[in-house]
Amino acid sequence: MRKKAYLPSKTCAACGLPFNWRKKWARDWEAVKYCSERCRRSPRALTSDKDEARTS
Repeated sequence: MRKKAYLPSKTCAACGLPFNWRKKWARDWEAVKYCSERCRRSPRALTSDKDEARTS
């Protein structure tokens, strides 16, 4: 069994926070982009780049 400190991690595409590997993502870890269902459904993931361009 692996210790939790050695699990791979990624950064969420919607909120930008890091999240760790989960057993339910074992088959498709490479395709996982979001830390939760809430972030996946969030429109912020699509509009964050546009918002940053407007404020610059």
